[in-house]
Amino acid sequence: MAELVYPPVIGIARTMFKTLDLRFDIKGTENVPRRGGAVLVSNHIGYLDFIFCGLAARPAKRLVRFMAKESVFRHKVSGPLMRAMKHIPVDRAAGMEAYKHALKALRSGEIIGVFPEATISESFTLKNFKSGAVRLAQEAGVPLLPMALWGTQRLWTKGHKRALGRHHFPITMRVGEPMAADPAEPSDTLTERLRGRVQELLEAAQRAYPVRPKGPDDTWWVPAHLGGTAPAPAEALTLNRRR
Repeated sequence: MAELVYPPVIGIARTMFKTLDLRFDIKGTENVPRRGGAVLVSNHIGYLDFIFCGLAARPAKRLVRFMAKESVFRHKVSGPLMRAMKHIPVDRAAGMEAYKHALKALRSGEIIGVFPEATISESFTLKNFKSGAVRLAQEAGVPLLPMALWGTQRLWTKGHKRALGRHHFPITMRVGEPMAADPAEPSDTLTERLRGRVQELLEAAQRAYPVRPKGPDDTWWVPAHLGGTAPAPAEALTLNRRR
């Protein structure tokens, strides 16, 4: 079936990125499979992360179907777009339907995008991973595709105002080599290996990031362990629970 909505949306996103004068540094796009199913797994630090993850798959001419919370699909604007792009709604109270939907898509050769931290990390460090991405890959017999984003939190993230002006922000992305999802390996063990690989890619992206905070008021987007003023993981967890 022809993709009538997804390609034009990508075109609009690229125009927006050009207008914002974002500076992209993307490495590893050759690791995105040209055909067949895969589970793309990324860290999650901003509201626009799914757009950037999808952009990393475009050199391989692939479209990524993301699993996203159901409320996004109920919105009068985003809902019709998400459904037309064949993204997958996730009802956290009844997640099996979304799991079956994703499994079917993987077996038909689609790339499914998952943020295994489930929510945005307000500390901008990796949270614990849910095992759903690994279980999907194991059951569908497809590889896991780890990747990491850095800089996207500066555009729009939880607890901070949007900065969608022409700020010339750099966006760094790293895509790792596919990981086999052996059904014989315990899912918890494979999930930890996957998290470790995403952590390596995240650290590589952070090292490559070309700018540093401009002053004391510009340290909020840098993790505490790197000298910034983002909340430490325990503090971020407390903030999230309060919300």
